[in-house]
Amino acid sequence: FRSLSISLSLSLSPSPSLSLSPQNDPYLRIYMGNERLVNDKSNYIPNTVDPIFGKMFEVKASLPVEHQLKIQVMDWDLLSADDLIGETIIDLEDRFLTKDRATCGLARSYCVDGTNAWRDTSRPVEILNDVCKRRGILPPEYDGDARCKVADREYELFAEDDLVAPEDELGELKERLALKVLHNFDLVPEHIETRPLYNPLRPSLPCGNLQMWVDIFSESGPKPRAPVNINPRRPEEYELRVIIYNVEEIPLDDESITGEAMSDIYLKGWFQESDDKKHKTDVHYRSLSGEGNFNWRWILPFNYIPAEKKMVIKKRESFFSWDKTEIRRAPTLVVQVWDNDLFSLDDYLGDIELDLIKMPQPAKTSKKCKPEQLEPPDMSSGGILSKLKNLRKLEFVSLFETKSLRGWWPITGVDEDGNRVPAGKVEMELEILRKEETEEKPAGEARDDPNTNPTLSPPNRPQTSFLWFTSPWKVFKFIIWRRFRKVIIIALITAVIAALIGLLIYATPGYTVRKIFGFAFS
Repeated sequence: FRSLSISLSLSLSPSPSLSLSPQNDPYLRIYMGNERLVNDKSNYIPNTVDPIFGKMFEVKASLPVEHQLKIQVMDWDLLSADDLIGETIIDLEDRFLTKDRATCGLARSYCVDGTNAWRDTSRPVEILNDVCKRRGILPPEYDGDARCKVADREYELFAEDDLVAPEDELGELKERLALKVLHNFDLVPEHIETRPLYNPLRPSLPCGNLQMWVDIFSESGPKPRAPVNINPRRPEEYELRVIIYNVEEIPLDDESITGEAMSDIYLKGWFQESDDKKHKTDVHYRSLSGEGNFNWRWILPFNYIPAEKKMVIKKRESFFSWDKTEIRRAPTLVVQVWDNDLFSLDDYLGDIELDLIKMPQPAKTSKKCKPEQLEPPDMSSGGILSKLKNLRKLEFVSLFETKSLRGWWPITGVDEDGNRVPAGKVEMELEILRKEETEEKPAGEARDDPNTNPTLSPPNRPQTSFLWFTSPWKVFKFIIWRRFRKVIIIALITAVIAALIGLLIYATPGYTVRKIFGFAFS
């Protein structure tokens, strides 16, 4: 027979051991009677109670001598013996001998190709003849390929009977008609079994569930088709490119040495829940208006499963973790705005979180960028037309479909009461590429080589944007002189006049003496 053990064990309980971890490292063992046929220890799945095995095992057995199939879910341990999480036992002899034909589930449609291709070694017409013989019913009487009579009941095949499968994958009409008749008998349909797992240490308490199915085929009969591929989906490699162009209306969190409100603005970006490095822009120093200019590129590689619309993240739960834990989350980009401080911790100013599957449409200009882009519309009041108008305001797109977006998104911060408040706007360009596409469109981090796709020029920042202690002359020119110019000029004029008066006072006594004595001597 062929046994296909599938997919997930639903909510496994932690193994009954002294392990400090609430998670398991499960793998499968398969026994036929007392003989262990499969030990899949090398393919254990680390740190999970919801493993997806996706395994197919083909083993041989002689019925009724070997009739008990035992499947164990084990917990792998590094330094001690592996623990039994739970097991389930299947009586294959009962399935083989039952009149309900439990050897191979009856499919919904008869397909000769595609993912739903017929798996049984016997075709529907052969199965129907065998069922009629076992139940003492006369063989079916066919009237062409679309009509037949079984047990004084007539059956007809209609086009809508096979809507579940594409037309080009369906088999012969007569086989499809026989299958329709079989569905009127109490035969075991094609299905996924959910079997509870039990542990001898806790025999009355289920330790989780195993989803699987079992097919039994005779070795003397026709060979079955190639098994269905149930391997877990593997993530594909993608790359997200984020270009930070400008920010506006950022809160001014600091004061300059002259008392002006300002911020030294920079941005951080990363994927939510990822342990990868956080990307940063350079610092736009001394922003006096809340504006910042960057022209800075981030490159964020990630793994993604398109069918599940999930990003796969692998990270260690702690320093002592032996394996990385795999988690699947929606791909969410986090962009934060910070104020750079030299002698203290940097100050958080605001952020935006963008789900790449369901992104709010960006505004084309800064003036059109409003916090309402991120907020759901108010549907509690107003008429139908106003509700529809509010609903149109909030438009979402998938970056995986549009491939790229550019525009303005609102940034929100947190006030003293913990409420979200507007904290500026950011102009960004986001682009998603598959791994093979990144080789065709190379690009470097920041403005490094290769600075292409697109080429980023240095930002056009005002002359007042500099780090104060690295440029004393600029400090005097753009800070002190610009703010205290009149005071400095008046002070200089006053100093010159005071110096002249001082020199006059200092020189006056000597001049008077020379005049007096010079006149006397003459």
